[in-house]
Amino acid sequence: MNDKSGDAAIRTAPIRPGVYTRGAETVELILDAALAVLIDEGASAFTFRRIAARAGMKVGNLSYHFARKELLIQLLLDDLLDYYEQLLDNTARQPGIAPEDQLRITIEIVMDDIGTKRTTHIFTELWALANHDEFVAERVAAFYARAHRNLGAAIAPLNPALSPTDVDIVARFISASMEGTTIFAGHGKPWAHQMPQLKAIAVTSLLHLAKTITPADIQRLG
Repeated sequence: MNDKSGDAAIRTAPIRPGVYTRGAETVELILDAALAVLIDEGASAFTFRRIAARAGMKVGNLSYHFARKELLIQLLLDDLLDYYEQLLDNTARQPGIAPEDQLRITIEIVMDDIGTKRTTHIFTELWALANHDEFVAERVAAFYARAHRNLGAAIAPLNPALSPTDVDIVARFISASMEGTTIFAGHGKPWAHQMPQLKAIAVTSLLHLAKTITPADIQRLG
């Protein structure tokens, strides 16, 4: 996935309840500008003034549609979820794909996505915002809870001995293992050139883990 196509796919999600449907084009313009500010300028620049400037409008016009910038974060995360759900539906979750292949494809998609500028920047900036804003932290946590459920849906059939709690733990570990590469091998990071090797290791090792770890292993290690 390249950055341009990824951004376009994100913006195809419908406007959420609570946003004025009248003036939907303006709302889309604002969300595009908010995403661009977060990616190109960072969390410290994520203000109504900067977003309005990026959108080419007055701050008052922006605040007419969004009373709080937290709502912008919520909608951006909702759009990201919609994008990834659609991507999985079109790839890993196609009929006839075996659970092992579902998990492999999902890992490959995540690792490829981490290598894009959009994903490297937007998630590191969201993590920074979450450190200082309880609402953003809750929305980011909800985003990852959904992502972990998606991983768990692929893990459970591979390892029926695991309880739902065990599956959740393994899914969270796999997610953390992949997300951790962002700061080292994401777009523009020092070891970005090693992402193909890291991706190959992730696919092999994380698939093996999902298939072989036992409830006793998790209890003993815990």
